[in-house]
Amino acid sequence: MEEIFPEPIMDLPEAHFPLGGIKAYLSQSAGHQILFMQFTGDVDLPEHAHCAQAGFVLEGKIELVIGGQRLTYSKGERYFIPAGVKYSARVYKGYADITFFSEPDRYAEKNDLQAQNKQQKGMASP
Repeated sequence: MEEIFPEPIMDLPEAHFPLGGIKAYLSQSAGHQILFMQFTGDVDLPEHAHCAQAGFVLEGKIELVIGGQRLTYSKGERYFIPAGVKYSARVYKGYADITFFSEPDRYAEKNDLQAQNKQQKGMASP
């Protein structure tokens, strides 16, 4: 899949996602995170809730069920999920967006998480 983000964004640290099919670059601040995400495959996100989230769709399509209401968003549209509201999502291959999370620690940097895992394994080894 062709990268849609320019070099300054691709120079940001990658965010760790527990699901496959997602590449995300993380812009971190003291009070929030902004992710530049691109999906390389279809992804189903199970129902969950967290901080407020706002997304700006750059490419493709996402289906969201927010508080029981099914909505579909595509290129040029934006969505908002209030804090604490349960939602689920079906994200289609080729989807890309910029997503704002109103908390600073929603996602860890991929390299930081790998370093933590290596350190924990090293500490657990005899």
